[in-house]
Amino acid sequence: MSDNYIEIMIQSLKKKNQVLDEILHLSREQKTWLEDPELTPEMFEENVEKKAVLIEQLDSLDDGFQTLYERVSDQLGAERDRYAGEIGQMQKLISQITEKSMEIQAVEARNKVQVEERFSSIRRQIKQVKDNQKIVKEYYKNMQKMNYVEPQFMDNKK
Repeated sequence: MSDNYIEIMIQSLKKKNQVLDEILHLSREQKTWLEDPELTPEMFEENVEKKAVLIEQLDSLDDGFQTLYERVSDQLGAERDRYAGEIGQMQKLISQITEKSMEIQAVEARNKVQVEERFSSIRRQIKQVKDNQKIVKEYYKNMQKMNYVEPQFMDNKK
């Protein structure tokens, strides 16, 4: 019975490894897009949504793995020699997962800096446009006053 659980745990780790590969690919793609001045918000949002779905998959894989591990951890510890091959395979997969997780964190940290710079630049542009609109509005307002002659009272009696 626990042999099935162990095999499921190994499959879960393999699937997690694949999901991390996809997240890493999307993060690298996002980095490339952030460097592109033609990036549209829709492209960025689509990328973020894809990563969110993959992260949900990771969470469910983690929960399932943890549940199975709690069921078989005592037996794995007691029969360590019997499951040495499977334990070694899981350790190798966990090591790969850890490396990929660290690489994803590094790429995401760089992406975060780029996103903040991009948003800051956009905010400056918006502020500049608003300031320019305000100046133009004031200019037109002043120009309209120049052509306006206030009513004057003239006394015709001498």
